[in-house]
Amino acid sequence: MNRTNNCGELTKSNLGQRVKLSGWVNKIREKGFIIWVDLRDRYGITQLVFDKERSNDEIFTTASQLGREFVIEVEGSVIERKSINENIDTGEIEILVTSINILNKSLTPPFTIENESDGGEELRMKYRYLDIRREPIKENLIFRHSLSLEVRNYLSENNFIDVETPCLIKSTPEGARDFIVPSRLNPDHYYALPQSPQIFKQLLMIGGIDKYYQIVKCFRDEDLRADRQPEFTQIDCEMSFVDEEDVLNEFEKLIKFIIEKFKGIKVDAFPRITYSDAIEKYGSDKPDIRFGMEFGNLTKVGQGKNFKIFDSQEVVLGLSVPNGANFSRKQIDNLIEFSKSHEEGANGIVWVKNDEDGTFKSSVDKFFNSKDFIMWSQILVCKPGDLMLVISGKKTKVYKQLSLLRIEVANRLGLKNNEEFTPVWITDFPLFNWNEEKNGFDSVHHPFTAPKDEDLELLDKNPNLVKSKAYDLVLNGNEIGGGSIRIHDENIQKRIFKILGLSEKESNDQFGFLINSFKYGAPPHGGIAIGFDRLVAILNGQESIRDFIAFPKNNQGKDIMLNSPSPISKEQLEELNLKLNKSKNK
Repeated sequence: MNRTNNCGELTKSNLGQRVKLSGWVNKIREKGFIIWVDLRDRYGITQLVFDKERSNDEIFTTASQLGREFVIEVEGSVIERKSINENIDTGEIEILVTSINILNKSLTPPFTIENESDGGEELRMKYRYLDIRREPIKENLIFRHSLSLEVRNYLSENNFIDVETPCLIKSTPEGARDFIVPSRLNPDHYYALPQSPQIFKQLLMIGGIDKYYQIVKCFRDEDLRADRQPEFTQIDCEMSFVDEEDVLNEFEKLIKFIIEKFKGIKVDAFPRITYSDAIEKYGSDKPDIRFGMEFGNLTKVGQGKNFKIFDSQEVVLGLSVPNGANFSRKQIDNLIEFSKSHEEGANGIVWVKNDEDGTFKSSVDKFFNSKDFIMWSQILVCKPGDLMLVISGKKTKVYKQLSLLRIEVANRLGLKNNEEFTPVWITDFPLFNWNEEKNGFDSVHHPFTAPKDEDLELLDKNPNLVKSKAYDLVLNGNEIGGGSIRIHDENIQKRIFKILGLSEKESNDQFGFLINSFKYGAPPHGGIAIGFDRLVAILNGQESIRDFIAFPKNNQGKDIMLNSPSPISKEQLEELNLKLNKSKNK
């Protein structure tokens, strides 16, 4: 054994004991004839002491040659520390070293292995194995493990069975782009990496596994951002003989359990907002409801006043900023610039201050009077001391613009409390959305989502009006889960495929096995997939998921530590029967 104890467990109760420790040199301090070394491992830090009077010359010389991140093994006695360090668990003791062995030397690290590192994100990702030694990253990974363990135990105790599903599957149109894998044994044929285990978990329900779960890796070839990676982990679940209410109740209990377990907070029943109401109130299907600022429609009261910016547009929407009447003109101008600068850029913002004395000050005083502003304030629930911000334009665009503005205002006012957790269910999604490019319908969730029973008759007449038995779970403005009740009827599934533009041959080629399985007694079933990476990050008050993944990719989908993706050899290409498109690779 290279150690009898770890570097985080020794206390005054161990005084006088002979111990052996191993780890990395964290810090070195010298003072005359004494050298102190902080030895670090996964569990903590223990101070070592080398003393000219008490240590032999060879040991002292070796200690003087140590550098940061050297890997060493030491033996010695636990003694009382004169200067107590209350910041570490071992702060009352130190080890008088009687034997030292350098297991491996280290180059000077490219960044400091400290809580607050001087290394940028790209540098830390290139040397991720060093970054993992840092306390914040290590603690993130330990937290992730703890959460995973609790989820597994909870689901297992509630009769869910952990079943592994294949990673090499058939490419099917599920929404995002697939990662494609060529088959050597079957030339010109390809596997796909799963975007989700969706079809397999449905087949498991048909197989009689009435409660399934898996903490599973999924793959989607999508544009990346702080909360999205090309490979990610989700808590994937499915249940048989359930309706929408059963699924919502079951997984509301799971999230309540997790929040209470890890944050010590009891959460009330989750609010439920329909998709249409979420868009009308927040301009988003993943609203952050930790703060107010709900939208109000000012179209009727704002138009017809000879103000062309309003009169010429489809809709006029606004929100009220709490205590915003205190904003300076510069602050308001900054918000206007923000609205113009982003992708959904607004043409401009109309602002109205509702001062504490009941008077109004506005950028459009020439067109509107106090009576108008009183009506606006009633619709927007704008109190004295608040600020009204108003945008006009095409309906779909204005909702997006105002939603982004709402979040920006909340950020600037510090309204996002990371220790507050406000889950909300979004329900009654449209079953389809219209794709202008292909001049046809796409599934809002996926093609296996069941339509509302009352909307079945609309499938052939007005598909755009059909609502689905789909639901999303949103936490603090982040979609952390999505699911639905699935189609289990062969005829309904065929009708859905037809609306999505798949011919009978195409649907049979792509999903014939699923359609055929419905003929053998498919039970009603539904489920949900919860983004595990996002959940872990949010519970830690962070938006980026990268520091909760051991070896993440950057914004270009690259692992800069491994230099992946990378070209493959000519021999590998030939073996896989692949040819490069040289015109695209010049």
